[in-house]
Amino acid sequence: MSTLSPSAQKIQNLLTELGYAYTVVEHAESTRTAQEAADRAGCQLAQIVKSLIFRGKASNKPILVLTSGANRVDEKRISSYAGEPIARADADFVRAVTGFAIGGVPPIGHLQPMETYIDEDFLAFPVIWAAAGTPNAIFELKTEDLSKMTDGKVVQVKS
Repeated sequence: MSTLSPSAQKIQNLLTELGYAYTVVEHAESTRTAQEAADRAGCQLAQIVKSLIFRGKASNKPILVLTSGANRVDEKRISSYAGEPIARADADFVRAVTGFAIGGVPPIGHLQPMETYIDEDFLAFPVIWAAAGTPNAIFELKTEDLSKMTDGKVVQVKS
């Protein structure tokens, strides 16, 4: 097995510490977009976990939305869950709160705890794939484990 980059290894170590026997796979090709990740994983686009960071406009708190690769997030719906208007976070905010660059943000291992919402559409699949710290690293996981490992709420995130 090849050596993982430091960011991907951090996620592998965290998965192991949390008691999950999942394996981070780092590809030579990009997994930055949901379609690229689905192509590398050999799964449907809907099985890819997009980790989107928003920020509360009033509180400036980070909000993580884990949505299906096939869906677009309804920001008004997420605002109602968060109790305040939200905005998409810029790259600097994302790195400051997660420790990762856009395109490789995993669902776990962030620098700051954050309110997390999980796309209910994942419930249609027994397994899904998520980013693992770099724009080339992903890992497969059981859908039911996503809410356990993130303490996220399963909700409707699309319109």
